[in-house]
Amino acid sequence: MANCANCTNELSERGFRELEQFIDELSDKNGALISALHRAQEIFGYLPKEVQQFVAKKLNIPVSKVYGIVSFYSFFTMIPKGKYPISVCMGTACYVRGADKVLDEFKRELNIEVGETTADGNFSLDALRCVGACGLAPVVLVGEKVYGRVTPDQVKSILKEYE
Repeated sequence: MANCANCTNELSERGFRELEQFIDELSDKNGALISALHRAQEIFGYLPKEVQQFVAKKLNIPVSKVYGIVSFYSFFTMIPKGKYPISVCMGTACYVRGADKVLDEFKRELNIEVGETTADGNFSLDALRCVGACGLAPVVLVGEKVYGRVTPDQVKSILKEYE
């Protein structure tokens, strides 16, 4: 996952080439917007305006349509995520079992708020509605790794795994 910044460094140029190849290989460009955006976010880590403009041009659609999709679906982000994105489930089961206190501890330890990324770019913090693992409540995701029955006193040890 590359941070796009101004989308001009070599890694980003490679990312644009990879995205262009993906779009060019699509058999049907109609209805390909969400697929293209998913791929773009996998490549760049987020969807800044330069990436949205590129996708719009390649699919021959207005940038406003691309922005509408990116801003509507919560999966897409226009803000760079950390190397290790942390998501705390705030669904009913998790909340009832103390997810709010777990989230508060992550905010305290990382010194960031929900939706922010640490200054070093290592961690970003989000709250999710439900991850569908209610039996493990409260649940925390770090990237793809799932932590179940998390308590506030476990937050430091979870963060240490990623140092």
